[in-house]
Amino acid sequence: MESSPWEARLREQGFRITAQRQLVLESVNQLGHGTPEEILSSVQKTASGVNLSTIYRTLEVLESVGLITHTHIGHGAPVYHSQDESPHIHLVCDDCAEVTSIPAASAAQFSLDLKETYGFTAHMTHMAVTGSCKTCASKSELKSNG
Repeated sequence: MESSPWEARLREQGFRITAQRQLVLESVNQLGHGTPEEILSSVQKTASGVNLSTIYRTLEVLESVGLITHTHIGHGAPVYHSQDESPHIHLVCDDCAEVTSIPAASAAQFSLDLKETYGFTAHMTHMAVTGSCKTCASKSELKSNG
């Protein structure tokens, strides 16, 4: 029986394939972007005995082998997502907390400006930009004009 790419990656790095690792990875993929608490809630639908410390340890292992990555969106817990997704930036609305993912290439000019002006090479991943989404910005404009 042939193993999946994620199983092969874990084995290559000396990790065992466990049901908890599989459940956590499936939950991350299903959620798209999930905090450890959201991942725990998803995993507990299948394995009620799993606790938050197990989730954190499993996320650490899955990230160390390159299957998932995390981003800090706001002041809360990190948000995890699959490495299979294309590089993206998170736009986080301060008002309604909506998170929109945009291609990292959208920041190409900004990245180039940082390189040319400051000699800084930016990695446009693990990045969140806060502000107001289109809907909340429109509501705010209506209030200030009304």
